[in-house]
Amino acid sequence: MSVKRLLCCMSSMNTGGAETFLMKQYRRMDKEKYQMDFCVNVAERGFYDDEIEALGGRIYRIPSKSQDFRKSLKALEEIVRDNGYENVLCSSVKPGTALELVAAKKGGAKRLIYRSSNTSVDGGTKQKILHSTIGQLAKIVPTVKFAPSKEAAEYCFGKGCIKKGKAFLLHNGIDTSVYRYSDETRDEMRKEFGFTDEYVVAHVGRFAKAKNHSFLLDVFEEMLKLKPNSVLMLTGIGELEDEIRQKAQDKNIADKIRFLGLRNDVPKVLCAADVFVFPSFYEGMPNTVIEAQAISLHCVISDKITPDADITGLVEYLPLGDAKLWAQTATKYADGYDRHDMSEIFKEQKYDSETTAKEFVKYCFG
Repeated sequence: MSVKRLLCCMSSMNTGGAETFLMKQYRRMDKEKYQMDFCVNVAERGFYDDEIEALGGRIYRIPSKSQDFRKSLKALEEIVRDNGYENVLCSSVKPGTALELVAAKKGGAKRLIYRSSNTSVDGGTKQKILHSTIGQLAKIVPTVKFAPSKEAAEYCFGKGCIKKGKAFLLHNGIDTSVYRYSDETRDEMRKEFGFTDEYVVAHVGRFAKAKNHSFLLDVFEEMLKLKPNSVLMLTGIGELEDEIRQKAQDKNIADKIRFLGLRNDVPKVLCAADVFVFPSFYEGMPNTVIEAQAISLHCVISDKITPDADITGLVEYLPLGDAKLWAQTATKYADGYDRHDMSEIFKEQKYDSETTAKEFVKYCFG
């Protein structure tokens, strides 16, 4: 039996939520039956490129859409035609994404899959106008539509799309054998970081506008007034990192912040933390909030994020704006709390990667 291949169109294969979601599915599937290949818009290698190639996947590089949209679409069409791809997936909320599926269809693809990964997009008025015009193609072009939350689905596919059966939900499943709390791991990581009695605040996310790092620093500054031994760990990279580093310097709190960059041991990092703080302006379904819960970590997050993100009862939602309120809430766990293996809860809620990978294969490969 020949291997079925899925072509995934992404900007790059770095550690964003959409990219990480795809990798979780890829790792789980039977590689003798199914393979995932990736078409990216960047020349430089991504964080996941080595792993993709080790798993048997192919990586194609085409011109950046921002530089030459027509040339980019033409290159995608040719890749689909020359390699006989029948299944093509795009994961984005950018207005022009559905045009990639149009190009794939012209190249001969039959199953046109669109994963809506967010509830908004950076770019201001221009992006809103494009979303209300070109973005409407997302309702028409794809033959398969799914999202990690109702809000993310409705942003691209229209009000009531889930209820009407025009789109479906596919959870951001977790590998519970990897994302699992352990006292031993906690002790090991705190020793590695040099923590003794520090109250450790964690955040995992790209340094981008949507993640609202600036407000996070305001919150942390207030936390230090309540809990002077607090430390903030920021995992991730991004275009706003230098700006956030400068703000930390301006506030004279830089010595209390660890900029960890990209890590391949995020589950261990989360074991070392005492609370997870996540004040995003918007999210589709944040992988990192799900992952933090899998590590049995209390999470204080923005009420702009879908209520579906709370799958364990460990999540507390707050409105943005009042840094003191966030600080008071985030420090109330300073006396400690019971942390344990959450794998059974995740399986019951169908948030384990084994379940979601089976669903992914069914919808994406046919």
